[in-house]
Formats: sequence, C-alpha cells, structure tokens
Amino acid sequence: MRFITNVQNICKLQSFTNKLDITTMQKLFLLLILIIFFSCEKNDNDDFLPTATVDITINLNLPQYQNLLIPTGWVYIEQGSTIGLQGLLVQNTGLTPKYKAFERACPNNDCASPMIYDGSLKMKCSCDQSEYSIIDGSPQTSGNSKSAREYRVLVLSSTTIKITNY
Repeated sequence: MRFITNVQNICKLQSFTNKLDITTMQKLFLLLILIIFFSCEKNDNDDFLPTATVDITINLNLPQYQNLLIPTGWVYIEQGSTIGLQGLLVQNTGLTPKYKAFERACPNNDCASPMIYDGSLKMKCSCDQSEYSIIDGSPQTSGNSKSAREYRVLVLSSTTIKITNY
C-alpha cells in the first residue's frame, strides 16, 4: 500500500514538473522574442537629403582600395548612379564593425561640395565648417541636429565588401 502511494506521488510530481517545464519554456520563448524585437536597428534618416541608391561591391585587392586593408585607413568613392549623392567615405575602423561608410553630402545644408575627411575623428562640411563624427555620424558642431547619413557595410570575404542602403 505504501509503495502504491509513493508511486502515485512520483507520478504527480512528474506531471507538475512537465507543466513547469512548459510554462518555463513559454516564458523563455517570449523573452527571446522581446530581445529580438528590441535589438533590431532603427535606421531612420533624419537629414533633409533626398533618398539615394547605394549598392557597390568593393574588391579590396584593387590599388585604389588598398588603404581599406589598414586599420584607420580610408578612401573616397566618387559619386555615381549607385554611389550616393556626393560619393562615399569608407573607413576601416580597426574595431567592430570593421568598416563604416558615410554619405559625403552635408546633412544640414544644401552644399554643392562634399564633406572632407582628413583622417581625424571628424568629417567636415566645406560650406559651413560643421563637423560630424566618423564613429557614428553624430553632429559635433553646436546647433546642428542632423547626423551624417551612414550606409550598411557587409563583409563578404576578407577582400570584398558591399555597401548598400539600410
């Protein structure tokens, strides 16, 4: 009799454990969904620049792009039909992400000249001398609220990157 009671208690305990596992799994699944939802990037362009198509694949073995193989190296990519409004500035950050690409058109002004970069931590508009961070595109000049437009850089291989719109 005592044996049967113990078996019944064990069976009840297993049923409780199964319910607990299902409830726990549901909560973990919900938590995972929330983490994925909130970790997605928000890539709103808050500048006044018109939409530009950017879709370029770069072979880093070509002489004009060899500077991108060096950490902190950078290159200008001239304007074209799929290369932004006034061309791109691409930099090897030496960090993660390894490459950053920014539109050279000034985000605060309708400037005919593209932004310049001298290898420091800032890009500069030649029209009004406003400056923007090369790290995240944020304005570095007081009174400016628009960030430099950043593009997505995908590393396809150790010698090939692709730059596109977000």
